[in-house]
Amino acid sequence: MGANTAENTNLRLKAVLDILAESVWSGATLNAGEVLAEAIVRVPFNDHEAELLSGGIPRGHKTLTSASAKLVKAGWLVKGRSGWTIPEDGLRATVAFPDAATFGAALDAGTPVPADVAVPTAPPVKPQAKKAAASKRSAAKKATEPKVAAAEVAEPKVAAAKVSAPRAKAATAKASAAAAAPASAAPASAAPAAKKPAAKKATSKAPAKAAAASAVATLPQPDAVAIAGDFNKILGAPEDWAPQYDEAQMEFNPIVQLWTLTAELPAGFYTYKIALNRSWDENYGAFGARDGANHELNHDGGPVTITYSHATRDIVVG
Repeated sequence: MGANTAENTNLRLKAVLDILAESVWSGATLNAGEVLAEAIVRVPFNDHEAELLSGGIPRGHKTLTSASAKLVKAGWLVKGRSGWTIPEDGLRATVAFPDAATFGAALDAGTPVPADVAVPTAPPVKPQAKKAAASKRSAAKKATEPKVAAAEVAEPKVAAAKVSAPRAKAATAKASAAAAAPASAAPASAAPAAKKPAAKKATSKAPAKAAAASAVATLPQPDAVAIAGDFNKILGAPEDWAPQYDEAQMEFNPIVQLWTLTAELPAGFYTYKIALNRSWDENYGAFGARDGANHELNHDGGPVTITYSHATRDIVVG
């Protein structure tokens, strides 16, 4: 780790590019907040950087988000509405300026990446790493699939056992009746026919269940739901109180019909609103009131999950 804030910031800026480059090679998708959080994990705050400012944001976090503008100016980072991406010049910069000193000096001076530096490719995966990854996947598969398979197989066996007993009894009774009755008397075939309406009654529940599921699935929902407030920059958005950015968007769970967002926030007092469809045209505040007062969050620090129900227009914080 660097000896001072300036060196640490340069290390974190380079880490931002390294993380984005790794995501390109692996195919992973990271939002800006996750990129910044990982950069801070790789280069932790010193005591001075960890101090909370008046808004409850660590000094080092604010310094890093502000300094990221230099990456954009250099052409090494693109901040878009869909998140942060790394262009070819950014990829080349990760190898052209391999240490904090040369990286910071080139960034401050506006030094372009030398023309002879090629775009780096994904580092080769070592056989040991491939074997470990395969073993990990195999272990995970063994830990989950047999249980599911057992549950799925066991149910039909139980169902078969339940059905077989009545059939066996019916067969025995039918055989006894056939033996006892005269050859001319043959009303035994009427009994099974009398049971058919009961079978229809049992299966009539299926359409009702399907209709209920369809009613839940078609509950009207907005195209997007954002938490717009004074902590959007912490999540990696370019500005606060801006519902148009991806970093502020919640995720929808169609099974429970709820929108959620989980974030790691420093200790502090925050205010925010729920904004629909990436604009302020329709927004909800405290008690689900449209254009109402701001929601308030007095947070002790750490992860927080906010859940929004479009049915009630209100939120739950957990």
